[in-house]
Amino acid sequence: MITLASLATLAGCHSFKKENVQPPTPLAKDFKSTVQITRLWKTTVGDGAQVSGVRLRPAVVDGVLYADSTDGKIAAIDATSGKTLWTKSSRTHGWFGWGDKKRKDAQYAGGPAVSGDLLAVGTLDGHVYAMSAKDGNPRWEVEVSGEVMASPVIVGDMVMVRTGDGRVYALDAADGHRRWVYDQSTVPLLSLRGNGTMLVANGVVFFGSDDGKLVALRQDNGSKLWEQRLASGEGRTEIDKLNDADGSILLDGSTLYGAAYHGNLTAIDGPSGRPLWSHPFSTFDSLASNASAIFGVDDQSQVWAFDRSTGTDMWKNASLKYRWVTGPAVQGNYVVVGDLEGYVHWLQTGDGALAARERLSKKAIRAQPVVVGDIVYVEDVEGHIGAYRLSSP
Repeated sequence: MITLASLATLAGCHSFKKENVQPPTPLAKDFKSTVQITRLWKTTVGDGAQVSGVRLRPAVVDGVLYADSTDGKIAAIDATSGKTLWTKSSRTHGWFGWGDKKRKDAQYAGGPAVSGDLLAVGTLDGHVYAMSAKDGNPRWEVEVSGEVMASPVIVGDMVMVRTGDGRVYALDAADGHRRWVYDQSTVPLLSLRGNGTMLVANGVVFFGSDDGKLVALRQDNGSKLWEQRLASGEGRTEIDKLNDADGSILLDGSTLYGAAYHGNLTAIDGPSGRPLWSHPFSTFDSLASNASAIFGVDDQSQVWAFDRSTGTDMWKNASLKYRWVTGPAVQGNYVVVGDLEGYVHWLQTGDGALAARERLSKKAIRAQPVVVGDIVYVEDVEGHIGAYRLSSP
């Protein structure tokens, strides 16, 4: 599979020093915040994603933030104070201390998943590792058929992972043995780099595919229940035909929401796979939602809000156009995104007006922010992680 990791406008690599790529919209110098932002802490985990093109997104579970890097670092951090609880490096003794010490570092990708005392993480060279969430000690290692660019999902006694060659694996959480594998069989030769994290609910596994479909599998055996198109894949050139659904899938009650590049934002009835409504919207990022709206970032880096009942667009903010902002997260009454210059932006959910701006670093932020309670966690491509709380001035 050929990926387009080098094209900023397609893969979101945040490099605009190329021909025919628009420069980022300048930020207003006279901007005044309407909400107070407090950075609680800032730390670094390894070298981050660097130029790998993956979106390293931390996980926050039971007051602990877990993060990894492509140079073999993984850490647990107190989510409130930023204090490091434990850290492990594959560099010291090879991969988790096993095998040949001359082997290269584990190239963690996508971010870890945690449930109870089990932590699972995938790598760019096609491995899945499980370890103790309490101290990082290794449990098992499994090789899969391709790079794992999205976070695994732990459900019950299974660890579920996606690979870049279109497969979904269900691994036993106790020892990693394969329970089943779903093979997409046909993966486009040309594809955007990345995969969205799978959604598992009500005994069903949902994910967006590289050929623009939302796919539903049975959790117990991996058989396909249904699939629904989010994009047509039509066009005059191979690039025009790109239609990856690389964002995560949202679920509200029995309604699913998904979107694709060169495609649509679509609401789908989960049990039947029947479309409820569809609205033209091209994106390669994940969506977010609140009680009344679905929020997304289009392929020109404009932030949108859509009515979740009808799909009608409610507002659009173009002030961050070509700043290649992340997929959105919702923090209280604000939408949070990061951009290619390390800025974090807060927009009002009601009308999209910019409300606040802070700078995490001078490096690009590619991963969707993580909101837990009243705190949002943001990570850039060099492994800098910041925690922010907002309050009315």
